[in-house]
Amino acid sequence: MNPVMNTKYIFITGGVASSLGKGIIASSLAKLLQARGLRVTIQKFDPYINIDPGTLNPYEHGECYVTEDGAETDLDLGHYERFLGVYTSKANNVTTGKIYHTVITKEREGAYLGKTVQIVPHITDEIKRRMLLLGRTGEYDVILTEIGGTVGDMESQPFIEAVRQLQWELPEEDCMSIHLTLIPYLSAARELKTKPTQHSVQTLQQSGVKPDVIVCRTEHPLSTELRRKIALFCNVKPGHVIQSIDAWSIYQVPLNMHEEHLDELAVRKLQIDNYSQPELTRWKVFLDRIRHPSREVNIVLVGKYVELQDAYKSIQEAFVHAGAAKDCHVNVQTLQSGQITPDNVASLLQGADGILVAPGFGERGLEGKVCAIRYAREKGIPFLGICLGMQMCVVEFARDVLGWPDAASAEVNPQAGHPVICLMEDQKATTIKGGTMRLGAYACRLEPGSLAASIYGSTEITERHRHRYEFNSEYLDAFQQAGLKATGRNPETGLVEVVELPDHPFFIGVQFHPEYKSTPERPHPLFQGLVQAALKKR
Repeated sequence: MNPVMNTKYIFITGGVASSLGKGIIASSLAKLLQARGLRVTIQKFDPYINIDPGTLNPYEHGECYVTEDGAETDLDLGHYERFLGVYTSKANNVTTGKIYHTVITKEREGAYLGKTVQIVPHITDEIKRRMLLLGRTGEYDVILTEIGGTVGDMESQPFIEAVRQLQWELPEEDCMSIHLTLIPYLSAARELKTKPTQHSVQTLQQSGVKPDVIVCRTEHPLSTELRRKIALFCNVKPGHVIQSIDAWSIYQVPLNMHEEHLDELAVRKLQIDNYSQPELTRWKVFLDRIRHPSREVNIVLVGKYVELQDAYKSIQEAFVHAGAAKDCHVNVQTLQSGQITPDNVASLLQGADGILVAPGFGERGLEGKVCAIRYAREKGIPFLGICLGMQMCVVEFARDVLGWPDAASAEVNPQAGHPVICLMEDQKATTIKGGTMRLGAYACRLEPGSLAASIYGSTEITERHRHRYEFNSEYLDAFQQAGLKATGRNPETGLVEVVELPDHPFFIGVQFHPEYKSTPERPHPLFQGLVQAALKKR
């Protein structure tokens, strides 16, 4: 792309209903533009007043995704990184809470020189500043901005107003608006209905934003006649109404959008001349692998939020990536940890080729996780514990092998006789919950010859963290002598980050979150290792 060309901005809004997949559409278009040789990133603007999703219960908003630089963000940033294969940052996720916090802080500092602080212009100016921030770095040709929520929501209005102003301020060829909407199918009438889309677009237009393209989420193909009707009543060109039909995999959506010419519409509207046709060979190979595997394994995911699939979204996707790499379909069976007891653990886990104990916080379901870990350890079932899952395998080993029945994490029992998991030293003076955990990427040094080192093919790695509690090093010698080895530590602090059982087919716990760094083109080694061990057991 011509280096003197202005950065281009694409704004993606949604209407009719939430959870239509704005993040997947944004990721798919970004993937297509990247495949054309453009430098692309995506940012998410969320209308909730929380500073970030770090304090939100997963049932409220799905998993909390963590970036390399330690931002707790919306789960859509995980999609962005998985589709693009590039890291996001703190600047890629902005909430109403962050906007108001910045504006109020500036007001208290006297930055507005006595002016009455208002939504327009002060809040909208700060939103616009954040929307343009990444573009001003010179690192990107195209910035896609996803606006969370649904058009017409009260809390989304300042963001829509900011988009309206930018459409007016930026050169016409530097700005594009895409609106994702729903075309419901009424089975009784046996027809698709366009009225909800018409109302959604009218609401957007009443706010001053005119969409250039309407993407229609649908369960059934849209006829040419239906597309023309939508275009006519929504005031867009007929070729600018495209369908996003339900796909068998989210990774199929970029190809579907390419068939619908969404990327072609974008480069034409933004007057991007120096680009190639999208190169998607590796992506298609990945899709073929996940669609036509030659074998399968059953992995049981043990967690406390399993009723909501998005609570463990990155873990679920990491298994897709690892399965493709191993020519294998991974059947991920979720199991509510609170339902597991010593009496039923064998019946619940008897069909498992591998077990993953998921991260989390709090006391609920902990004893069920301990039961599942004991079963995996004693029965030789391949096991991976992540964050709290690693901590619970330490607790289980202390109780059953070291003979310390009062072993526990200080998070749930500060008075435990053997607090084998303790609060990190730098967390002891912290009273504020939001954004104060150990967050982001940290180095880890692996023991040569360990399972972890063989999995990674290296002794020097970096992984992302999100925790307050750690392995209590006062008990390290006892664990090592009994057979649970600490094979990965932070080179600066000595924090134990990896534990494993050398005499087990595959038993490893990690304090960090490997799922955050897995992508279709770079499946994470730990998930590949677990799948390979499960295949061997099967």
